[in-house]
Amino acid sequence: MPRISAFYGIVITMYWETGGQHHAAHFHATYGEHEASIGIEPLVVLDGSLPVRALGHVMEWAALHEQELRDNWQRVIERMALASIEPLA
Repeated sequence: MPRISAFYGIVITMYWETGGQHHAAHFHATYGEHEASIGIEPLVVLDGSLPVRALGHVMEWAALHEQELRDNWQRVIERMALASIEPLA
């Protein structure tokens, strides 16, 4: 599971095996024992859950880095190495 960012105890990953035409562009956010899949367009929780504060941080970060997330999703589809994305400051 390629890690693309981490901040405030939250780890952001994307999986190559989920890329393709049959899956919506998304990433995974893990905070402790909590995990959620977050859609990129639109930014929405697809599955799972995070504590409210952690989810707020993830959504803020994702809004700031939407293009980079879309670019990484294209890399997922092409099975290329993913680019790191700056953490939330």
